[in-house]
Amino acid sequence: VYANGSTKLDQRLLVAPVPPVVYQSSDSVPVMKSGNEIVMDQSMRRETDPQPPADEWFDIFRDGLLKKKVLQPGGGTDSWPQVGQIVKISLITRLLDGTLVEELPEFWFTLGNKEVILALDVAVRLMGMGEKALIQTDERYAYGLSGNLYPEIPSGADLSLEVKLLEAIDAPDLKLLSPTEKIALATCKKEQGNVLYLCRAYDFAIQKYEAAMEITESISEDDISSEEENKLMELKVKCLNNMAASMMKLEQYDAALTCYSAMLIYQPENVKALFHTGKVLALQDKYSEAIQTLRKALELEPHNKTVQDELSTMMKKHREHEAAQQAMDEKMLENPSSTHKHQAKSAWGLSWKWLLGATAVAIGGIALSVAIYARK
Repeated sequence: VYANGSTKLDQRLLVAPVPPVVYQSSDSVPVMKSGNEIVMDQSMRRETDPQPPADEWFDIFRDGLLKKKVLQPGGGTDSWPQVGQIVKISLITRLLDGTLVEELPEFWFTLGNKEVILALDVAVRLMGMGEKALIQTDERYAYGLSGNLYPEIPSGADLSLEVKLLEAIDAPDLKLLSPTEKIALATCKKEQGNVLYLCRAYDFAIQKYEAAMEITESISEDDISSEEENKLMELKVKCLNNMAASMMKLEQYDAALTCYSAMLIYQPENVKALFHTGKVLALQDKYSEAIQTLRKALELEPHNKTVQDELSTMMKKHREHEAAQQAMDEKMLENPSSTHKHQAKSAWGLSWKWLLGATAVAIGGIALSVAIYARK
């Protein structure tokens, strides 16, 4: 298994069927950064490519965060690999203090397919065939604050990559592959995703599962046997399940719920999909829907202890959630109520005092009238 999750079987599938690479001859140009996208600036010609002499640093994005230095010149810009091609490189990864992280004599990946860190994907596009280069990258173009489990990269680590471009071939044309070959290729992509998932590289794992799903969607059910159709359906469900699991790790609950919903379209009575759908709904505080979903799962497998325990736990959380919500509602109503009582009490006190004063004035007026009348 290669570091990016690819297997030897996958390499044979990718490499064997394809013809020799044909390079773009005149308009190979450097990549430029535009927001989060990496695009090719077609207005630049080879004569003006900002390639410095060997042993000098080339600031790729002109921000000082990603630099490339040629250690051993290779072919010219007409031999640069193109986006979508599969490249083979040798790779030595170090921390900037010189600590060796990983050394790979051969490493395959597809350019522009988000299979590797951005620094490596971009820098290799600027290498001629046979060129050896040193790449220094800030953590923002590497593994970021999350770091990486395998190879072990600390959080926020800047990296030094020694790369040699060994080969570049065109990716297989799905239109030319048979359904059996497509299923085999999609299965390899899924296995790559599984390896990356175990390495906690969840973003890269999702890319592999999505690639596998794209391959499966290119297969027409009219062209396959019933056995292959069942195998294809099982493959799709596994990819969706594993993709959702990766999204759960990244707390992308809406996306995970979409994957589980797609699983249930393919297999409406898939207990695993129902179980995880219930858990995602609960995480979104949709307890009523979650309980209903788990009850459906329990109807399908009445003796499933895991579903029973989860349903019991969820119903308890639902009651606690409802009680907390009710307490909050009562608390919100309490202040206006007490204010109203205070205002009523104050109004009563004011009315009482006013009444006493008015009565005293009235009595005084009557007494004065009697006295005046008596004098007369």
